[in-house]
Amino acid sequence: MNPATPDDLFALFDRLRIAHTTTPHRPVFTVEEGLDLKAQMPGGHSKNLFLKDKKGKLFLLCALSDTAIDLNAVSKLLGAGRFSFGSAERLMENLGVTPGSVTLFALINDPERNVTLLLDEGFFAHDPVNFHPLRNDATTAISAGDMLKFIRALGREPIRLAFDAAGQPTRIEPAAPTAHLHS
Repeated sequence: MNPATPDDLFALFDRLRIAHTTTPHRPVFTVEEGLDLKAQMPGGHSKNLFLKDKKGKLFLLCALSDTAIDLNAVSKLLGAGRFSFGSAERLMENLGVTPGSVTLFALINDPERNVTLLLDEGFFAHDPVNFHPLRNDATTAISAGDMLKFIRALGREPIRLAFDAAGQPTRIEPAAPTAHLHS
């Protein structure tokens, strides 16, 4: 399978009626490198970590760029093995992107759902939210609600985590469906 291109991603957004705005910029490989660019773009900006645990399970952790994250605490909370960063080869094989271009949107390249999505609850306090469109030379903004719509259109439900100032995670349980009582 050839990985999706930014145009493929935007076409999916259009089919899902997800409003999106993309701003081209110089390639950035780290959150720090892009601070000046982010200052010019409204909304919540992301950092995206491609992780593997010692059992070989793969995770994509998408968080606000300024969120502190204790990876050991996250792995314990999930009952996963100790995390390490996934290799460039494994990243390309599973998400179809290169290091520096890791993004929530790369889930478009994982139809088998080999990668578990861990999503920072902090995104829902921002509008828009910003991610690379499969390449690190642009940033694409969508609403937080549309971010969930995109994830669910791929047949996924994220594991939602809230992080405290020290990077300790709390799992946000999805709301239970309302029971309808018939009289």
